[in-house]
Amino acid sequence: MSTRVVNNFKTVLLLGGLMGLFLAAGSMWGQSGLILAFLFGGLVNVIAWFFSDKIAIAAMRGRELSRETGGDLYTMTERLAQNANLPMPKLYLCPHQAPNAFATGRNPRKAAVAVTQGAIDLLDPFEMEGVIAHELAHIKNRDTLISCIAATIAGVLAFLAQWGFWLGIGNRQANPFVMIIVIIIAAVGAAMIKAMISRSREFVADADGAKIAGSPFGLISALKKLEMYSGRIPLQQPNPAQNNLFIVEPLASAARGGNPLLRMFATHPPTERRVAELSKLG
Repeated sequence: MSTRVVNNFKTVLLLGGLMGLFLAAGSMWGQSGLILAFLFGGLVNVIAWFFSDKIAIAAMRGRELSRETGGDLYTMTERLAQNANLPMPKLYLCPHQAPNAFATGRNPRKAAVAVTQGAIDLLDPFEMEGVIAHELAHIKNRDTLISCIAATIAGVLAFLAQWGFWLGIGNRQANPFVMIIVIIIAAVGAAMIKAMISRSREFVADADGAKIAGSPFGLISALKKLEMYSGRIPLQQPNPAQNNLFIVEPLASAARGGNPLLRMFATHPPTERRVAELSKLG
């Protein structure tokens, strides 16, 4: 059984577990709460399906690039999309100095790739090619939709848990200890499941991106630079729930100190492991 098939199976199970936590949180208010959570969860998925790309791009203040304004970056992306047998995605430039990139969209025809100004300033063309190829691999493998849905459900679940806690405080019949335990399980469980979905797919996207680019070495060099500079120039990300979309996690510097608890919630594998796996492809 291929790695991709295993990862897809794991993703289905994890997304099911995430929705299960969502419903469990709703069940705290009985059958009516369960029904409401089910309907709300469905609405969240619909919003993520149709608007996840627009929400992510807007949050990062992305400006769409055309063939005329995109220059070499547009030409490179178009060539790599052809290598991957994908339609040309929309290309965006985000005015952030922190070097990073991400892909979004519910399917290849509605996909978008965004890079920050910091990434353009930092990476040479060979390295940028590896980054764009990695993002195209996420599009090809439909990871972008899964990541957006997971991030959206996890974020809403955490909000519901907090809202339910304060609602429960005002209810004298509620057990505050039970409410606290429910909050911890819901919020922590959602964060861990979201992280597991993202981590399981980064290695596949790295390997497939190396195939699209024709070599793993550009991505290897880019990951090393991005890891080093992302710790120096933090990304001002207005929506931390979308951290799993980026090629390197914007908050990864918090987990670099070796704290196993922080690593547990990281949405990306350690960069050194990604580099080691890519080096095997050379």
